[in-house]
Amino acid sequence: MVSQEPLKQTPLHALHLELGARMVPFAGYDMPVQYPMGVLKEHLHTREKAGLFDVSHMGQVWLKPISGNLADAALALERLVPVDIAGLKPGRQRYAFFTDEDGGILDDLMVANRGDHLLVIVNAACKEADLAHMKAHLSDLCNVEAFFEEKALLALQGPKAEAVLASLCEAVTEMKFMDVRACDMLGVTCVISRSGYSGEDGFEISVPAEKADELARALLAHEDCEAIGLGARDSLRLEAGLCLYGNDIDETTTPVEAALVWGMQKARRPGGAREGGFPGSERIFQQLTEGVSRKRVGLKPEGRAPVRPPSKLYADEAGQVEIGHVTSGSFGPSTGGPVAMGYVAAEHTATGTKIFAEVRGKCLPVTIADMPFITPTYKR
Repeated sequence: MVSQEPLKQTPLHALHLELGARMVPFAGYDMPVQYPMGVLKEHLHTREKAGLFDVSHMGQVWLKPISGNLADAALALERLVPVDIAGLKPGRQRYAFFTDEDGGILDDLMVANRGDHLLVIVNAACKEADLAHMKAHLSDLCNVEAFFEEKALLALQGPKAEAVLASLCEAVTEMKFMDVRACDMLGVTCVISRSGYSGEDGFEISVPAEKADELARALLAHEDCEAIGLGARDSLRLEAGLCLYGNDIDETTTPVEAALVWGMQKARRPGGAREGGFPGSERIFQQLTEGVSRKRVGLKPEGRAPVRPPSKLYADEAGQVEIGHVTSGSFGPSTGGPVAMGYVAAEHTATGTKIFAEVRGKCLPVTIADMPFITPTYKR
């Protein structure tokens, strides 16, 4: 019998148990899926006030240029992503994704310019592979330093997030969406980005692991802030039309198929100042020019029943002409009905197109819908 590896714990594990969280395995960690409030109320609380999420399972990596010139690190990272890193200004953050030689997405990530280094935040399930990938391809120009255990990451999301965090660091009121800055809180320096995964205004806070519990308790002491689990995190990001790696994007999907072309700036596209030079560029450029056979779209099922992955999608009610599949789906507490996303054959992707999803042996009507399903409230 193969022994199962014990689940890892984040620095907030004891706090989750103290708060009555229901814990589940996720990406090798013991993580809170919900608290006594329940997923529905946690979701709505985040939309109305402020929710605190433990995302310390994600990986934090520093890329430090050996030369001391950050441009060298930026150009090195551009070897691996179809994103303009060289044009990223100090104190700013950008969404990016690693691609493979076939143009598939190895992981999606956030990159911040910290002045003397790049801060890269990668997904929990991919972080060891991502670290190896960066070390293998960037070590000639960068020192690649992982802080998987030394630093925790907290996400504070919702319309009251600024007020909650400003009680500990007033400077955050000056920040705009995707700004990044250091701030001293509770006697330690934290790195704060104005970003998140909910469609709401909010922040992600990198804090030394030994201070994570104290910081979380200080934020939760605010009357508008509640602890929120993975269940509500998933429904919030789905309503916001945001991808979950491993569900909506992976090595079998390209950025063009995944409708992530907005993340490829002009400088890296055909005819740009630094076009290509990343894995899979030939296939991705071909798709930009010639189009794709399928694309990620938003889906609005009729009625109240959620349409969940891996439900098949059909052009006809009889279920004879298969045209795609669902990758994420649940009930949207803020939309008042089910929402989903998935991949559909290109000729069926126009907004308003009626298709059908297989749910428990029946074909239920679904409409192709624009994403996000809610109006984001990022502070521009």
